[in-house]
Amino acid sequence: MQLQAPNRHSIHDRVRYYQAGEVVTVHSPVSTALGPLPSMVLPRFLIFDNKVESVSAGSSPPCDKDSSALLAFRGMSISELKNHSVLQALTAEANAWEPRVVSTEVLQAQEEWEAVESIHPETESRASMDQPGQLISFSEALQHFQTVDLSSFKKRIQPTIRRTGLAALRHYLFGPPKLHQGLREERDLVLTIAQCGLDSQDPMHGRVLQTIYKKLTGSKFDCALHGDHWEDLGFQGTNPATDLRGAGFLALLHLLYLVMDSKTLLMAREILRLSRHHIQQFPFCLMSVNITRIAIQALREECLSRECNRQQKVIPVVNSFYAATFLRLAHVWRTQHKTISDSGFVLKDLEMSAKKSPRRLLKTLETYLAGVSKGQASLPSSLIWLHLQTQRLCTLAIGRGGPGCS
Repeated sequence: MQLQAPNRHSIHDRVRYYQAGEVVTVHSPVSTALGPLPSMVLPRFLIFDNKVESVSAGSSPPCDKDSSALLAFRGMSISELKNHSVLQALTAEANAWEPRVVSTEVLQAQEEWEAVESIHPETESRASMDQPGQLISFSEALQHFQTVDLSSFKKRIQPTIRRTGLAALRHYLFGPPKLHQGLREERDLVLTIAQCGLDSQDPMHGRVLQTIYKKLTGSKFDCALHGDHWEDLGFQGTNPATDLRGAGFLALLHLLYLVMDSKTLLMAREILRLSRHHIQQFPFCLMSVNITRIAIQALREECLSRECNRQQKVIPVVNSFYAATFLRLAHVWRTQHKTISDSGFVLKDLEMSAKKSPRRLLKTLETYLAGVSKGQASLPSSLIWLHLQTQRLCTLAIGRGGPGCS
């Protein structure tokens, strides 16, 4: 699927305008965890192309205090402005995607704050757990699908790829092992959920959407289930249901899985930040749907059977494979300077490499998450390079008739 660039202005094209005498709340990367920083009064000035250009047209500053503050900013070089604490906070969003060091205390504080019930203008009490204002966990959403009747959707699934002729013989002799009998029902549930669409009338479906939105944006308020705000997160339209083809509700469950753990949430927000880069931008949620499609194909082609048999689980393996593939895409996109025009080729290469060596891909995710736990938000560049080189060698080995990687 060819992706389209989201409709948004370049970060470097933005002009920030601050009115003298107005209270401006400055947000920092940790404001969602610890609350907003104290409000402050700023003089009227313009920041454009990283320089303080001039006082805007209009009345002169109302008092000597503001005038002196303005004069302090005017004429300052950008190197001096960069060292000013207020301007550092105001211009933080324009920085390129770089790993951040996040302490365990900040992550815990963020989780505790996000656990607080959302604020709503109405005063009605919430007795029902199905109301969309409450966050929903991955396990709760999964339990919903385990208890409802999905027989009509299950009829549509094809658990494994049908092979004939030489392809069937080659798969029998050299392919991965069969999935254990006791795990096939769990595999079928995953594929059945992928057949289910998004029903905006279902309270659970609404809670999943609300949770994804709140976790990715840091908002404490409910949002409309249809609207332009979904395009801001990387859906192609105002209705997320129209972008789930080929992955169904499993695509939303994967996003829910990604945002409901503090370590993978950090990863999701970093990838979302990369997707908004002024040159390398891509539709975040639509890319996630495509990665869910890769995970579905890997499961049906039995590429994950060995790992599922080893762990005696299917759903956790598929979830980790999805997250690892998304992480791999982010590193390829950033380090190889990919743009939206490369998306089709990137996804094709990503699917091929992920299915050929899923175990190595999962190891990369484990290393990343271990680094997050220690306060390191991304893999070192040398490890990324080593991982890419290993994947290329595996691909070459398989192309020459070798055993490849597992």
